[in-house]
Amino acid sequence: MSDLMKDEFFMRRAIELARRAWGRTHPNPLVGAVIVEDGQVVAEGFHAQDGGPHAERVALAALGRAPRTGATIYVTLEPCSTHGRTGACCDAIRESGIRRVVVGATDPNPAHEGGGFAMLRAAGVEVVTGVLAKECADLNLIFNQWITTGGPLLAAKVAITLDGKIACRTGESKWITGEAARADVHAWRRYFPGIAAGAMTVMKDNPKLTARTADGETWCPRRFVFDGLLRSVTDSHLPDVYTDEFRERTVVVTTQHGGMGYVKKLRNLGVEVWVLETPTQRVSFGDFRKKCAEEKVAGVYFEGGSLLISELLRARQLDYLFAYRAPVLFADDKAKTMFAGLRPEKLDQAVRLADVRNESFGDDSLMRGRVVYPEKMMLDETVFSLR
Repeated sequence: MSDLMKDEFFMRRAIELARRAWGRTHPNPLVGAVIVEDGQVVAEGFHAQDGGPHAERVALAALGRAPRTGATIYVTLEPCSTHGRTGACCDAIRESGIRRVVVGATDPNPAHEGGGFAMLRAAGVEVVTGVLAKECADLNLIFNQWITTGGPLLAAKVAITLDGKIACRTGESKWITGEAARADVHAWRRYFPGIAAGAMTVMKDNPKLTARTADGETWCPRRFVFDGLLRSVTDSHLPDVYTDEFRERTVVVTTQHGGMGYVKKLRNLGVEVWVLETPTQRVSFGDFRKKCAEEKVAGVYFEGGSLLISELLRARQLDYLFAYRAPVLFADDKAKTMFAGLRPEKLDQAVRLADVRNESFGDDSLMRGRVVYPEKMMLDETVFSLR
């Protein structure tokens, strides 16, 4: 087995360890670490939660002794070089006596990028970088956005047919994708600290906006309902997200046009309300992004409906897209389409995905990636008006 193959083998184990804290470290990254001596794993660690010890320190503590000569530590993310709440991991590695460090992804923070590598090399440590770099960076979609922009990752999930439809002309949509794809959706729900839906989706489908964890338990993130006019509050029968045991995790995002009486009604139920001032009846996604940053909500997973996600795209505020596609064809121009509101006249005016990853779930497929907007994006002002 070549040195590269050995390094990739142990790095995959470090990635597995990092995933054990899936969705629990925000706004910090997922990081795993493995210490290897003579080709054998002797200690492991991962960053379990924000404020807790970093993966490298956990692994060194688990070893409980000085590493043997020739030991290597594998880390999914560049060891930190600055002193935060837990001290610089570069110092811990150097002081341990380990003389070989293998790293997956480089720290995306421009202020620290490459600093850990330089510090370790200056101390005489051999540093190997870029081992399974894409896989390691993919662990931290939310952290990478947060640390480079200071704001949240706004992502959307869609489940579509081969011809891009989300429902028959009758509105029937359950289920376009199969159980395996839907289970993956729940995994991503657990990853994001916030889940969002529009008022029409909440009123029509009454979704729980929670996640089923791998052990069968229910986990509730911050649940955002976009409702510029508070139409979801006018009916006597309120959606479950306003009345269930997790209602204090619900945030209604609205405008001053919704009426303070309905705002008071929601707050009396224990539901949080963000009133974002706007001259129109549409919620400003830019203001929502700023509010999330203030509230330390590092990522939001938009699950519908089509109007909400289309407007997010129109506003150039959608950062990442998860597109699940089923081997189903409607071939009906009156079936419900997922996206609307753009009017590209040339291919170079199309929205594209970058850093694309493809996965299969039974007969269904997932394409996901970072949303890249063209310099000139044509909008169709006649398609819809989101309220």
